[in-house]
This record gives sequence, structure tokens and C-alpha cells, in this order.
Amino acid sequence: MKKNGSIELIRKYPSPNPNVELEEIVYWSEGLRVKGLLARPIGDGSYEALLYLRGGLQSVGMVRPARIAQFASNGFIVFAPYYRGNRGGEGRDEFGGDDRLDALHSIQLLKEIANNDSVHLFGFSRGGLMALWMGILSKDIRSIVTWSGVADLADLYEERVDLRRTLKRLIGGSPTKYPEIYEERSPIYEVDRIHAPVLIIHGTEDSNVRIEQSYKLEKALKESGKEFETWYMANLAHHFPPHINRETVRSICNWMKEKGKKR
Repeated sequence: MKKNGSIELIRKYPSPNPNVELEEIVYWSEGLRVKGLLARPIGDGSYEALLYLRGGLQSVGMVRPARIAQFASNGFIVFAPYYRGNRGGEGRDEFGGDDRLDALHSIQLLKEIANNDSVHLFGFSRGGLMALWMGILSKDIRSIVTWSGVADLADLYEERVDLRRTLKRLIGGSPTKYPEIYEERSPIYEVDRIHAPVLIIHGTEDSNVRIEQSYKLEKALKESGKEFETWYMANLAHHFPPHINRETVRSICNWMKEKGKKR
């Protein structure tokens, strides 16, 4: 079996930003060839490493080149794994199951490409769950940002009636039938193992992932004595308007760079 995180193939990918180059990478994770998108600023410079963890499932919420180029243009080398079973990658997307390992192994890949010994984590929606898990499973983390993020999968099942059939298919049943599986996939119960500062961002009117998930995460981090910050955005939903989105990304990048200086 090939070494986890080792690169199988790199190919150029069209970039929407003339100042950012994109490459699609096929890499190995637990015997599977999985894929992801790399973005890096064009030109010499010292850039920090950012692992971008997408939301959604399968084609919904797929990595958008313009989105990771946006972070790269703010001074980061960014890698965004698609997770197994997506865009021709082998295996099956599991929504917080063994696909967590695809993100974990990509940390080593990103560290080598960026020539950095640690990385920042950014996760949106389902990616918030993945980002928290990477903060739990890896010690090589500088900061964690979870934006409209999932912290407890059982809570998501209760909130999103439209997702229940999908979650049952992926997990085998409801939280009532398999509480241990939902708990095992929910980072909220392991946040005491996080060592990096956490930034929680959430709109108060989010109906996709309700803000109560972030309140619950905040409480757990506080009880564990962890460093964290909250940006709760009044009257905003799951997706922010473009101009607020751009401003928020710039603020996130500045926050991460500041945290990077303290390590």
C-alpha cells in the first residue's frame, strides 16, 4: 500500500485568478487514490499553509476554485481535499467517517508542499466538523476556523429533516438506533484534545446548520479551558452576502496570521 499522503499525480488546473496558480492533486489515503485542489500565490514569498475543508456531500458543496483562490490571494498556500468518492476519487464519501483520514493525510502533503511544519484549518458547514476533527487528531495545527460548522451530527439530524434519509443511508440508521456512531463522528465530545485556538463564525439566521451548534461548541471549549473566539453575525444566514463574505475572509486570514505569529 502506498504511503498515506504521498502524491500520485499533479496536473495544472485553470485558475480564475491571474495571481494564483491551481493544481489538482491525486494522493493516497488508506489505500485509496483521492483528489484535492491546491492553490498558491504566484511569485516568491513566504506563505503559511491552510487546509480548506469543504462542506456538503458529493457534488453538493464541492470545492470551488474561486473560493480557494480567494484564500490564496490573501497569502496562503491552500489545499482543499475533495474527500474520497468525489470527482473520480476512489472510495465513498462518508460525512465524517473514514473520510476524515483523507483530510488528516493531506496535512502532511500540504506541509511538504508549503515547507511549513504546521497548518491552519478552515472548515465551512460539514467542513467545520472536519476541521474540528483535524484539530483533535493532529498536533501540527496553528489555528482552527469553523464557519457555520457542524459540531454534533445527531443535532444536524434533528435540525435537517431533508438530510435524514441521506444520513440514515450513510450511517445505517437514526441517532436513536445508532447513538454511538453519531457520537463517534461528532467532534463536540472530543474538544478537550484540541490544542490550537478556535474561531467560531455563525449567522444567527442560519437554517442549514443552526447557530445552537456553535453555542454548544463554545460551551464545550469554555468548559475545557480552550482558547477560542466567536463572531456571531446578526441577521445572516448560512451563506453570507458577497461583500460581507469577502470582508469576513480577509478578517479570517488576518486572524490566522496573527495566531501563527504566536506559535
